[in-house]
Amino acid sequence: MWQLSVPWWEFVIRALIVYGFLVLLLRLTGRRQVGQLSPFDLVLLLVLSNAVQNAINAGDNSVLAGIISACSLVAANYLVGLATYKSKKAESLIEGRPQVLIHNGKLYEDILTRERLTHHELNSALRDAGCCDVNDVHYAVLENNGHISVVAKKDVAATTNHSPPLN
Repeated sequence: MWQLSVPWWEFVIRALIVYGFLVLLLRLTGRRQVGQLSPFDLVLLLVLSNAVQNAINAGDNSVLAGIISACSLVAANYLVGLATYKSKKAESLIEGRPQVLIHNGKLYEDILTRERLTHHELNSALRDAGCCDVNDVHYAVLENNGHISVVAKKDVAATTNHSPPLN
């Protein structure tokens, strides 16, 4: 139960390699947040975790191997979070940059295609913001976390017409 089949440091190295590979792989596949996962995306994540299990634990099912691997993954995740907090370049590389999808009623189809967003997903976000049409949108941005932020033209007009008086 506590006997390791390979040295402890090998678990750490294996976990870091698999973590880095999965971050890269998931970064390249798009920007969906957990709430936006389709059933296929969820199945993929579950199968992925099973697929990389032996790569991390080297076939060792001991409790100690699991603890070392889990601690290594949590530490790697913490360090990546710290790096993205401290460095804008690391943040951009790991998390990406927000992408403008609509500006002043103009839809950027090329960005929609590059980010693999469907018109149904975009229209859903527009409806959530109270917009019926692309022409009603001042701007819409695909955030790093996969959320689409929408600012309606009527909201911009309301804030400029009701600005507080200057003293």
